Amino acid sequence: MRCTTLHIILFLFCGLNYGQNKFNRFLTPSDTLHTKRRNAVVITETAGIGTALVGLSAFWYSDFEQTKFRTTNDNAQWLQIDKAGHAFSAYQLGRYGADVLKWSGVSERDQILYGATLGFGFLTAIEVLDGFSSEWGFSWGDIAANTFGTGLYISQQLLWKSQRIALKFSFTTTDFAAQNPDQLGASFQEQLLKDYNGQTYWLSVNLKSFFKQSPLPKWFNLALGYGGEGLLSGLPSTSTQFINAPERYRQYYLSFDIDLQRIPTNSPFLKTVFNVFNAIKVPFPALEFSRNGLVFRPLR
Repeated sequence: MRCTTLHIILFLFCGLNYGQNKFNRFLTPSDTLHTKRRNAVVITETAGIGTALVGLSAFWYSDFEQTKFRTTNDNAQWLQIDKAGHAFSAYQLGRYGADVLKWSGVSERDQILYGATLGFGFLTAIEVLDGFSSEWGFSWGDIAANTFGTGLYISQQLLWKSQRIALKFSFTTTDFAAQNPDQLGASFQEQLLKDYNGQTYWLSVNLKSFFKQSPLPKWFNLALGYGGEGLLSGLPSTSTQFINAPERYRQYYLSFDIDLQRIPTNSPFLKTVFNVFNAIKVPFPALEFSRNGLVFRPLR
């Protein structure tokens, strides 16, 4: 009986270990071009982007009147926090696009050429859809922000072959959304995307990359944040419809962060998890600079 039980345990252990090893091999980037992986990436991205654009056109833009293509200047709206969101989205989509091509063994040149530009291409397509909508219009300010986000990723890959400065995101719920749920969101998911009062965008700088002889951990980052408050609508002139509309103001933050991708691990699974969640700033105490002076925030 002992021998039989032992054999069963060993059999199960070997099976689990084989499955885990197979899973780890799947997550490990290929050293050379893996044609099946590359084709899967191209098909998945093409299908995903196509579905997203068709879905937006059918379920989002259909609620608004379609017009001839037009441009709009919305650079003064939302204290430019929406532009920071465009830069963040272009940067992170480009990073993910390059990483999945790296996983499939594509050359570094093609990772940058076809992967890092994924965010810019997708967001530009959305901007074109905006151009035919009476509600928005094509914004050159959005295009400039998309260009900055994509350029931040590509320039660092060309210069350092690594991301020493990352664009990251954090969010806290606010009381402003309840005053204008149509524009700022009624649910948490909507507020995450639409309530600019709760959004903070960060430049997360890896200090060890710049000061290689320092005793700092290689995953330790300094984070510079930007946000705002009092934003019930895009412009101050459209906020007068609200009772006791607050005065809008900018917020600047100084905090710390962790570069999850620089945490040492031999696990392909953990590396993948760290890669995905590295778009979010890790909460740390922060100093806020605004019209209210210097304010300490326990977590930001």
